[in-house]
Amino acid sequence: MQITSEQFDTIKHAFPVQRGNVSIDNLQLLNALLYVAEHGCKWRGLPKEFGNWHTVYTRMMRWNKAGVLSNVFMELQRQQILNLEINVLSVDSTIIKVHPDGCGARKKWQASYRSL
Repeated sequence: MQITSEQFDTIKHAFPVQRGNVSIDNLQLLNALLYVAEHGCKWRGLPKEFGNWHTVYTRMMRWNKAGVLSNVFMELQRQQILNLEINVLSVDSTIIKVHPDGCGARKKWQASYRSL
């Protein structure tokens, strides 16, 4: 799942203008995001051909907060370049033992305070 240069030219108006010394262009970053979405890998598992994983992650987070990512993916689907469909949803949780005070258990000082 990669976007070609010709496909990118039709949607590049949805991206912010790159300023300054940028090591990864918007097309390369979009392809890196699509790679992570398709393969479900960790950020550190991103192949070196996409650049530094931390750079990709940082820019993705900035774009997400600014609403750029939703505009980009809406444009990709509107122009039928990419059709995304969620077939499987997985939720992972971690079990952490909570201290009794965190569960609402009675505290020693509450029992002595109420008797006063």
